[in-house]
Amino acid sequence: MKIVEFGAIGPGPFCAMLMADLGATVIRLERKQDAGLGVKRDLRFDLTKRNRPMIALDLKSPEDRDSALELVSGADALIEGFRPGAMERLRLGPDDCLAANPALIYGRMTGWGQTGPLAQTVGHDINYLALSGALSMIGSKAQGPAIPLNLVSDLGGGALYLAFGMLAAVMHARETGEGQVVDAAILDGVGSLLTTFHGFRASGLWTDDYESNFIDGGAPWYACYKTLDGKYVSVGAVERKFYAQLLDGMGLDASYLDRQMDKATWPEQKRVFAQIFARKTRDDWDAVFAGREACYAPVLDMDEALTHPQVTERDGVVHVEGIAQTAPAPRFSKSQPDTPRPPSAPDPDLATRLRAQGWAALVTS
Repeated sequence: MKIVEFGAIGPGPFCAMLMADLGATVIRLERKQDAGLGVKRDLRFDLTKRNRPMIALDLKSPEDRDSALELVSGADALIEGFRPGAMERLRLGPDDCLAANPALIYGRMTGWGQTGPLAQTVGHDINYLALSGALSMIGSKAQGPAIPLNLVSDLGGGALYLAFGMLAAVMHARETGEGQVVDAAILDGVGSLLTTFHGFRASGLWTDDYESNFIDGGAPWYACYKTLDGKYVSVGAVERKFYAQLLDGMGLDASYLDRQMDKATWPEQKRVFAQIFARKTRDDWDAVFAGREACYAPVLDMDEALTHPQVTERDGVVHVEGIAQTAPAPRFSKSQPDTPRPPSAPDPDLATRLRAQGWAALVTS
């Protein structure tokens, strides 16, 4: 699968990384002028740009625009993450690209979508998450909304839905010869992620108050607790049989088991749980729950996570030019991805070869 990625930030590059990690041939077309977007860092630390070569183009110049369109004409798919209308103004919009390549999958990544009253409004992950309703469900009574990094919105609701949609569209194109646009809006993706919760609310199983539900930190058996050494542990004993194991490890009697779903007692139970977990270190609790089916896990920092046996024994970490990072996922039984290549700077020689040879230049790049 051959993909042309028009350089942007956030979910677009992450989607391209996922595709490249799993074997797609991706070429990133970077702007010659810095657009002033995102958080600046040295290229070698910009890990979502791994596994693909990069060339710098001025898409406003006819020559570079024609070079980009030539690459698109031989590609299976395209990824762009500009504001709606930007690619059309460059004469690289869907009409231009599908005219050159009728089977092309044109992947568009935006926050609000290509249409609607907010289509031209600037925003970032937190804004899309806020408007989706999801941010109103994540947080605490004391602090209000909690920001779940950009994992839920940019990456979960954006990049993964773009990748999923593009792969479905590529399958359709291979069967029919018909290309199409995949309009992946982060707002739509996060809305899709909320499907289960719409069902919970309709059934009366979910209320809109913070910490009043079974998986939002309201239940004592689905929460994080501070330990004696200032670290944290997580418990998620939703099922009764696992909750019984949790209570046993904590030294609590069976009366708590009978009150598992009694919301009126949850605040007091959480106070008791917090007091108990504060009596031992995190490592002590690890020892207590080792081998118990209690749905318990320590809250690890990123360095600790990279060295945990569950991660290392599954070869979940790779070191690329001295930088530890997670290996491509998921795992495959027949076609395991290669170790990622580091992010590479724009290559003027490759740009020249691409103009002369097209996609064939990437075979020897």
